[in-house]
Amino acid sequence: MRIGIIYNEPLRRGEANWESSVDVMVQVESIEAALDDLGHVPVRLPFLRDLATFTLRLRREAIDAAFNLCESVDENPLMIGHPAAVLELLDIPFTGSLAGPLILSTNKLYSKRIMQGANINTPAACLYQGEKRLQISGLRYPLILKPQYEDASIGIDQDSILTHPDQLQPALQRLYALYGPILIEEYISGREFNISLFGFPSPEVMPLAEIDFSGFPDDLHRIVGYQAKWDPQSIEYQETKRVFPDHLPWHFASQLASVALECFHLFGLRDYGRVDLRLGANNTIYVLEINANPCLSPDAGFPAAVIESGKTYTEMVDNFLGCIAARRTV
Repeated sequence: MRIGIIYNEPLRRGEANWESSVDVMVQVESIEAALDDLGHVPVRLPFLRDLATFTLRLRREAIDAAFNLCESVDENPLMIGHPAAVLELLDIPFTGSLAGPLILSTNKLYSKRIMQGANINTPAACLYQGEKRLQISGLRYPLILKPQYEDASIGIDQDSILTHPDQLQPALQRLYALYGPILIEEYISGREFNISLFGFPSPEVMPLAEIDFSGFPDDLHRIVGYQAKWDPQSIEYQETKRVFPDHLPWHFASQLASVALECFHLFGLRDYGRVDLRLGANNTIYVLEINANPCLSPDAGFPAAVIESGKTYTEMVDNFLGCIAARRTV
């Protein structure tokens, strides 16, 4: 088959947050190599705001299906659902979630409201939209600040954790100038788990991953911030380790998996997803984020969990094509 690889064009090296942006090309190259191994013909198709040019090339290439790797359009995360919407309109089979779930899961405030409506625990939060003085009565320190729409931990670093009210307004103003609306969330300091789900029509729970912060110095907060993901020279990157614990009590692992599955279905994800959770007091499970179409770089969390389950990266790519084939028979 001719398989399109649709992706957002990354930033140039040296621009703000370029490290996370160029990672999409690692995904493109990895999937391209796997498709070659499987005997398919990969076709690179960068998604542009110039839809006339994009759709013209799409038709000229006559692809049979597509991998949708778009994480934004021209670095605008609010447009994450647009490539999927175009593929839906053109009736081209593609991997991953539809436009609606992509848009909802990217919006951190809307995600929380949906989870709260379904009685799923998520840290209490409110939104800052540039107010001169924001009242956050009811939220307990420490707090963590997150851009409302960005992913890949953009805008999240050690300074995002606030322990005193005097820190709040200056931090909000600094982040708002860079990223727009900022989510103010109660910081949950316990163990962190990432749970990947894969398959269509019913997803399978992949091996549970835990983030091991035991190597962090005492003066650093245990978070997977931007440096932890994208700066190999930083202590956060070097000491943020992904492990697959095999000693979790069965009932506890089952509870984590159940929460992740509930989130997957609640948001209407398709084919794959990753749910990030933390433990609070008395091992209460809190959902931090729902990740539709998580990163497919070979060293990213989702492929790592699939490989831990016994599949190779190439088998994972073949299974994605199997998801598309399964929809054709529904």
